[in-house]
Amino acid sequence: VKSIVDWRDFYFRTYTFVGKLVGRYYDSEGNPTKYLKGVEAKAARGAQLMEKQKNEEAKLPSCNSRWSQVEGSEVWCDDGYPRLVQRPTEIALTGKMSKRCACFKEEDLGQSDLEVYEGCDYFAKTCRL
Repeated sequence: VKSIVDWRDFYFRTYTFVGKLVGRYYDSEGNPTKYLKGVEAKAARGAQLMEKQKNEEAKLPSCNSRWSQVEGSEVWCDDGYPRLVQRPTEIALTGKMSKRCACFKEEDLGQSDLEVYEGCDYFAKTCRL
């Protein structure tokens, strides 16, 4: 929803107004309907959740990663150990739960929500996937 509102705002800023589309979102006077106000409220909530997720993820450094056709994928941490961790606000944003790779200090590895990459040693700083 936020992306759609951003798209609409882009067109308002970029193009010359030539008419109005009467229907679900605008009345015959060009005023927003209750449906549009609802969409805008959802978009604002989405923006808040995205900002919250960005702030939460900034607290934990992301893993380094690379991929090659010959060697496949690899993740590593310059300082800490790579772990998969859930993105808590992702379900509110997309309806799906996703994970990301973050680097954790040794004293934080006991957290129950951290996942060691399959086939990777518990104390490995680099994991081939």
